[in-house]
Amino acid sequence: MSVTRTGESSADTGPDPRRWWGLVIIALAQLMVVLDATIVNIALPSAQEDLGISDGDRQWVITAYTLAFGGLLLLGGRIADLVGRKRTFVIGLIGFAVASALGGAATGSGMLFGARALQGVFAALLAPSALSLLTTTFTDPKERGKAFGIYGALAGSGAAIGFIVGGLLTEYLDWRWCLYVNVPIAVIAVFGALVLLHDRPGHTEVRLDVPGAVLGCGGLVAIVYGFSEAEPRGWTDPLVLGLFAGGIVLLTAFVWWQTKARVPLLPLHIIKDRNRAGCFLTMGLAIIGMFGLFLFMTYYLQVILGYSPLRTGLAFLPLTVAIIIGSTQISARLMNRVPPRMLMVPGMLLASGGMVILTQMTVDSSYTSEILPALLLMGLGMGLTFMPVFSTATAGVAPHDAGVTSATVNTSQQVGGSIGTALLNTIATTSSTAYVAAHLTGPARRAQVTAEGTVHGYTVAIWWAAAILLLAGLVAGLMVTTGPPRHAPAGAAVPESVG
Repeated sequence: MSVTRTGESSADTGPDPRRWWGLVIIALAQLMVVLDATIVNIALPSAQEDLGISDGDRQWVITAYTLAFGGLLLLGGRIADLVGRKRTFVIGLIGFAVASALGGAATGSGMLFGARALQGVFAALLAPSALSLLTTTFTDPKERGKAFGIYGALAGSGAAIGFIVGGLLTEYLDWRWCLYVNVPIAVIAVFGALVLLHDRPGHTEVRLDVPGAVLGCGGLVAIVYGFSEAEPRGWTDPLVLGLFAGGIVLLTAFVWWQTKARVPLLPLHIIKDRNRAGCFLTMGLAIIGMFGLFLFMTYYLQVILGYSPLRTGLAFLPLTVAIIIGSTQISARLMNRVPPRMLMVPGMLLASGGMVILTQMTVDSSYTSEILPALLLMGLGMGLTFMPVFSTATAGVAPHDAGVTSATVNTSQQVGGSIGTALLNTIATTSSTAYVAAHLTGPARRAQVTAEGTVHGYTVAIWWAAAILLLAGLVAGLMVTTGPPRHAPAGAAVPESVG
């Protein structure tokens, strides 16, 4: 049967107010996890100066978090299935708060990188348990649309919200508060979860695939590390090529092991489903472009245009608003009427168009006439895309696979962020260095040429991001072929109404 809620009224008796309060707690935890991937971006210059972090190492403040998060999400999803989603959710919240406090108290770069990685470990427990709780709680198609609209808006806009909060905390308090702020949020969420959330016991037949976790996470770390080392060493450096080759070998071994493991970390039947695989790929490609944009625009606004941290954060506010509108006012209203790809494909086309507009920026571009329109287009596009991706990817899965499926959605998000930050940053830096070398004619013009070269590097990388978003739209159009969920008969025993 499709009814997976405990102590809830059935869907046809109307929504239970406690269920919606539970959504508030789930959304609060998800917002904390998502915004933490970017909240430290604006604080990076201050943290770098305070702790003496080199230019080459500063990106690890971001990638240490996203790599640990993405690399361990599948294991986190299985742990949620094994011990119960509510229990895993609470453990993840407590651990995330402790890691955040350690990061805020960091006395050196190593301690900060380690704390960020530890945050990622507990986020890998928190995120899949949150999404699977949402999936098994809201089973009515109308309620499901509203719930996923809120969830998709947070998943899409949380990164941009992180910039605003990071700007406020950095400018008026200290960069360390970008980490300390998670502690009170986690405390509130823990108490709310204990009171409001309900869950069935864990599936004791689930086993943890530790070799699979080592192979999968190791492969991802090697590939992302290879991207980060390509900038200082060059794409043909033996170490870089070795990292890429090693990463491919480990990921290949991971796939082979999943066919042999008694209880695989990622049951291959989950990704063999055409629609689900299309959603995973669409999400990963979309985030590759989006995370690169956040990094470039933060430094462009602060370093090139001279914005303060707070003004930089506020500059991202229209992007956040557009994502929320696209998710809650467009996608949520149309999800039950049109096939998911009819939202995803236009969404990716809009986002790519916004990227193309940004490729025209210069050292003295106007925010209102040149930057703002691009941010609005990208926000609407991402809002159109995220919500149907989350809903379609988790539709139709067996209850014992809900955790690992939810984890795979989040894995595509975090791995995309890791790859996007490393890859596009390497492209931008390499292009900038080449531009400066070709145009620098004397020391008198060094500052001007350096600024122009920096912006040139950003625009080259943004062209790549625009192409990646077009590829995401193509993947969605060709692979996500399921119809609108309204074809499921009322009262059907299938909790997920797509497909």
